[in-house]
Amino acid sequence: MAKVALITGITGQDGSYLAEQLLARGYEVHGIIRRASTFNTARIEHLYKSVESPDQKIHLHYIDTGDALHLFSLMEKIQPDELYNLAALSHVAQSFEQPEYSADTAGLGLLRILEIVKTLKLKTRIYQASTSELFGATPPPQTERSTFAPRSPYAVAKLFAHQMSYVYREAYGIHISTGILFNHESPRRSRTFVTRKITAAVAEIVRGERDILTLGNLASKRDWGYAPEYTDAMWRILQLDEPVDVVIATGTQFSVADFCQFAFESVDLDWQKYVTTSEMFVRPLDVESLRGDASLAAELIGWAPKVLTPELAKLMVQADLHSRNERF
Repeated sequence: MAKVALITGITGQDGSYLAEQLLARGYEVHGIIRRASTFNTARIEHLYKSVESPDQKIHLHYIDTGDALHLFSLMEKIQPDELYNLAALSHVAQSFEQPEYSADTAGLGLLRILEIVKTLKLKTRIYQASTSELFGATPPPQTERSTFAPRSPYAVAKLFAHQMSYVYREAYGIHISTGILFNHESPRRSRTFVTRKITAAVAEIVRGERDILTLGNLASKRDWGYAPEYTDAMWRILQLDEPVDVVIATGTQFSVADFCQFAFESVDLDWQKYVTTSEMFVRPLDVESLRGDASLAAELIGWAPKVLTPELAKLMVQADLHSRNERF
């Protein structure tokens, strides 16, 4: 029988790539999405025909991770072999505007899942999406042993979930692993994130639709990788016999200004002629420098990055040049 996987946050960048990869591996995939007045399934529309299709391998359920009762009923019914908890208000800057909601989705959401698995005595293997934002002010390179020093409501909520993973693993024997993923991007990234904001603007400038791109802190340095490679790492992590906590990163680092340079140069433009800055886009408290060491991932799951930041920027620009998809 096919393995059953449940993905929270299936309509996001990572959820859509992970769903594709699990379907390709023969899984029956269930996804949780929030009910909204508009459709928010643009990233996964190509994966299903209709909810009534008899041969459907992907099933969507309108449940919020804050709705413990309906989440309990769903998990009791499908009893997933694997659960990937990707749901969260993942936009760091926005978490300063909605700290309570960020804490609920990124922190308490996992706690509800853990309690359900414990109560139902399920054998579900859980993947918890942790983040490099946990490290905050800790200088690079950051590893699984580095000190956590979060600098945003989002990061604090993620730290709560990360530490709760330890507690339920040790206290109740729940098979929960965490992937401490550094920044990972793709053409499916929302335009509210700086990388996609840059590449979408480059495409619009080339088409003559705009003249200027306004950003915040150009000096922030990040370790940027390619999202489909990172979702593959999630699956690899859950195939291990014992739960682990592992960093997924490229081991390289570039500034926002560098990303601008790579993106604009890919279409033979000088980024400094088009990019301005504004305090409006500067976070109240920023993380200045992130660069991960994924040596443990290479050892445990045989994972290594293939697409690095310069190629990633070019890849995203080309996608935006050939697509006018405004839905994400």
